[in-house]
Amino acid sequence: MTTAQSPRTVPKRSRARTFIPLGIAAWLVLEIWLLTVVADVAGGLTVLLLLVGAVVLGAVVIKSAGRRAFRNLTETLQRQQQRQPGEVPETGTGSTGNGFLMLGGLLIMLPGLITDVLGLLLLIPPVRMALGRYAERSLERRMREAAVPGSLGDAFQQARMRQPDGKVVQGEVIKHDDEPRSPRRPGDEGPRPPLTP
Repeated sequence: MTTAQSPRTVPKRSRARTFIPLGIAAWLVLEIWLLTVVADVAGGLTVLLLLVGAVVLGAVVIKSAGRRAFRNLTETLQRQQQRQPGEVPETGTGSTGNGFLMLGGLLIMLPGLITDVLGLLLLIPPVRMALGRYAERSLERRMREAAVPGSLGDAFQQARMRQPDGKVVQGEVIKHDDEPRSPRRPGDEGPRPPLTP
C-alpha cells in the first residue's frame, strides 16, 4: 500500500537575500576600480597614505564619539541620583547623534573611497540630525504597524489572553486570609527547614 505524499515545495528566496550579495559585490568592484584609477593618476604611495590616514581619522572619530557617549551617560546617571523622590524625571533632549558619528568613523576606516565619502558626510551635524529624524520616524511607523491586529505583536498578546481553541478564559482569583497556608501534621512544631538539593 502506498501513501500519497505532497511534493516538497522549496521556499521562495526573498529579494533581500538575492540583491544584498549582488550589491556588496558591485560595491567591492567599484571600490577597487576607483582605487586603481586614483593609483594610476596620483600614484600607489598616495593611495596607501589615503588609506592609512582614513584609518587614523576613523579611529579618532570613533574614540571621540565613544567618550562623548560615556560622558552623556555619566551625566544622566548623576542627574537621576540627585533627583528628589517626588520629582518628575526630565526627558532627554533626544539623540545627540553618537551612533551615526561612530558609524561615520567606521565607514571612514573601511578601505575605499566611496565609504570614506559616506563617512565624511556622516560627520556633518545637519546630515546626522536628518538621518536621526528619519530613523526615529521609521521606527515609530514600524512600531505602530506591529500593533495592528493580525501582526506578530498582536498574536503574542492574544496567545497570553486566550486558550488554543480561541475562547477567552474569564476568571478571578480569590484569596482567603483565614485559611492556613499549608496543612500541619500533628507533631510539627515551628517553621519547616528550607529545602536544599
